[in-house]
Parts: sequence; structure tokens; C-alpha cells
Amino acid sequence: HVQLVESGGGSVQAGGSLRLTCATSGYTDTNFCEGWFRQAPGKEREGIAAINNDGSTTYADSVKGRFTISKDGAKNTLSLQMDRLETEDTAMYYCAVDRVIPCDPVALTLTGNYWGQGQQVTVSS
Repeated sequence: HVQLVESGGGSVQAGGSLRLTCATSGYTDTNFCEGWFRQAPGKEREGIAAINNDGSTTYADSVKGRFTISKDGAKNTLSLQMDRLETEDTAMYYCAVDRVIPCDPVALTLTGNYWGQGQQVTVSS
């Protein structure tokens, strides 16, 4: 079965960087869309990044130019490099995967069925 385990969350000052990693297992379907969403207290889930099986990426406007999604097929890991963090980025971050068409953060967040336990990211001013 699909298993996703995130790591790398923590606290950082505004302007700093963090890198989240998601160890993936339980699926070999190369048509899976992989990505990240976040949820802040009292707010809806926000899909922020997705990567397709061909390596193409899509980002939410809120993180475009600051966050970078990548994957390592040999290590079965999905990563999210977060630079120039802002206080508004404070949230629980989840990696997610599923067969989703189109492979974009919004579709993956709304219709995906597999996600990890989440990592807290706190950005202070």
C-alpha cells in the first residue's frame, strides 16, 4: 500500500530556508502525480506544488519563484526546497500522490487520496 513519510519541518526566521523530504513507497505506477499541499490553522488546504512523471512542475502563485519541487526516483523521495520563507508560509505541509489528471497542485489536493502525516513549518518575523 502507498506510504508517505515527511521529514524536515521546523522553525525558521523570515527570509530563511527549509527543505522538506517525503519518503515514498507502495506504488510503481509511473502515471502518479506527486506534490505538496499545506494547511494553516482555520484555513483551507492549499495545493502548492506538483511534479508529473515527465518531470514537469506546477506551482501555486503564492510560492512560485521561492519553492522548488523535485524527486529522486532512485531513492524514492520527493522534496520541497523552500527559500525566502515568509510568515504566511506557516502551516502543516503534506506530500501527496495519486493518479490525477491534470497533474497540478489544485487537482492533486482536491482529488488525491494518499498523503503523509504532515510536517509543521513555522516562520517567524
